[in-house]
Amino acid sequence: MAERTTPWVMRTYAGHSSPLESNALYRRNLEKGQTGLSVAFDLPTQTGYDPDAELARGEVGKVGVPIAHLGDLRTLFDGIPLDRMNTSMTINAPAMWLLALYLVLAEEHAVAAGLEPAEVRARLAGTIQNDIVKEYLSRGTFIFPPAPSLRLTTDLIAYTVAEVPKWNPINICSYHLQEAGATPVQEVSFALCTAIAVLDSVRDSGQIAPERFGEVVQRISFFVNAGVRFIEELCKMRAFVRLWDEITAERYGVGDPKQRRLRYGVQVNSLGLTEAQPENNVTRILLEMLGVTLSKNARARAVQLPAWNEALGLPRPWDQQWSLRMQQVLAYETDLLEYEDIFDGSPVIEAKVAEIADGARAEIARVLELGGAVAAVESGYLKSALVASLAERRRRMETGEDVVVGVNRFTETEPNPLTADVEGSILTIDPGVEEAAVAAVRAWRAGRDHAEVAASLDQLKAVAATAGNLMPATLRCARAGVTTGEWAGALREVFGEYRAPTGVSGSGGAGQTDEAFAALRCRVTSVGEELGRRLRFLVGKPGLDGHSNGAEQIAVRARDAGFEVVYSGIRLTPAQIVASAVEEDVSVVGLSVLSGSHLSVVPDVLDGMRAAGLDDVPLVVGGIIPDLDAARLRELGVARVFTSKDFELTRVLDGVLDAIREANGLG
Repeated sequence: MAERTTPWVMRTYAGHSSPLESNALYRRNLEKGQTGLSVAFDLPTQTGYDPDAELARGEVGKVGVPIAHLGDLRTLFDGIPLDRMNTSMTINAPAMWLLALYLVLAEEHAVAAGLEPAEVRARLAGTIQNDIVKEYLSRGTFIFPPAPSLRLTTDLIAYTVAEVPKWNPINICSYHLQEAGATPVQEVSFALCTAIAVLDSVRDSGQIAPERFGEVVQRISFFVNAGVRFIEELCKMRAFVRLWDEITAERYGVGDPKQRRLRYGVQVNSLGLTEAQPENNVTRILLEMLGVTLSKNARARAVQLPAWNEALGLPRPWDQQWSLRMQQVLAYETDLLEYEDIFDGSPVIEAKVAEIADGARAEIARVLELGGAVAAVESGYLKSALVASLAERRRRMETGEDVVVGVNRFTETEPNPLTADVEGSILTIDPGVEEAAVAAVRAWRAGRDHAEVAASLDQLKAVAATAGNLMPATLRCARAGVTTGEWAGALREVFGEYRAPTGVSGSGGAGQTDEAFAALRCRVTSVGEELGRRLRFLVGKPGLDGHSNGAEQIAVRARDAGFEVVYSGIRLTPAQIVASAVEEDVSVVGLSVLSGSHLSVVPDVLDGMRAAGLDDVPLVVGGIIPDLDAARLRELGVARVFTSKDFELTRVLDGVLDAIREANGLG
């Protein structure tokens, strides 16, 4: 038996409402034995908007904490010693901005403690996600086009390797790739292609001396997903370790094995959590954790677990505590950490690892032939591959080939005491949170040195127009009191914005040939003939919610069923959706909302449609919507509300057809 190893860093992904509320939550979690912080930012922060921006309506404080300026970060980390904390920040397009705020705050803490800021900075430990490629493919919180986005990542890596040596300046994230449909081979290969694109960019920038390139590699970390097929997930991670060692040795000539070691954190699969029989999610979460902890040689460095009720809404502190206790029981009560790798020498494990590694090598070669990860994003290749994979996964689930307990099999159930109190079983955000954040950011702007704010933003834009490193100018902005929206807005002026390929046009519907789908196609044709035109379905993503997987699958299935589909991707205002509905002369509008903003954005779309005279065009809504909210939406005039328990897309589209018939008086 080996000496007992140190447990991984234990986190819960947390943040909501306001910096003050989130600070209280962090302190409580640390008191319960959590050993690191994982900061969830709200969607306006993630996409570079202040709380009073038009697109921020309904999104402030919903899926994370709003951070508009240095003052917000002071409140968020009040009483938390940054130089003794391991902090993970899930932020991508504005990663440079949030890290600049964090570094300036650390300087303030140092001065208050009578320490040298450089000394404190050298002790800062943590990770900032900063993986923009996967945002174009799966999560949707990108801002700028790929080339300037990669430059921001490159500049941040170069700066931190030189100035913040313990910080991980990028957390290449395959987590959302799996949620978007990636197979294990795709998850490994697409993430490694992103790593290659980033490392090539840092190397080619000339900002790091060749002899120090191993330090860059050593500071690259990964963030992965772990599904319930935990043997396959374990093998995936062993393949990941093997391939990363190969790439960093052969492509980049890194000689030190310690610098080539794969370092990764994990959150287990939130997408696999079910609204139906949600108590089963506890078992799923525990099994998924095993896939990234059982194998010592491929064990995660940090683990954060979702809560059992995340398919219903935001988890409460008690729910997050339950997930933390799962980690603690595994780490401290079992003998897991007392042994060397228990899978070394297993022919079964080795065969599966080799299969995944070989498949990933072939896929990496294919992407590199296309010009690398960025070119494969711009061409739509990567996105189309993910949409097709997710369509196939959904087909297996709908046909019962893949069993999901409580959803497509074993659906009989006793009443659940955990959800008997619907309102009390999830955390709800006070509607006043957004109003308070809007007032606070406006007060902050009024109290600044306006000349210094303007000068710092001018410097930022000037450097952006050159090849200079943007981090020093960003730090000046942070110190001047610039806001998140102002920083991103200045760079939008120079870099422009980007709309990523949706992947819908190049993806098939995974061979839908069953009787129910054939009947659906006949109904689509029949209803169209009754109305005298082909049915046209507008699929819209209002607000800042970038989780587009469901919308894309609906779009693909509806197109294959005979609808003409209008889908422009994510991040649309209600006014833009209504204008598109009028211009395209659609038969139905469908909104996908998973961020909790449905009670704000859906009524705005309804009001706009009524004002535009679209009385015969029904509005249907899908997303993470509690039953009480669904009832409220129906009262307001929404024709149908679909949630995650409505997993059979053919039935969903049958419901959409019913709504079209009713709206047009067809009986």
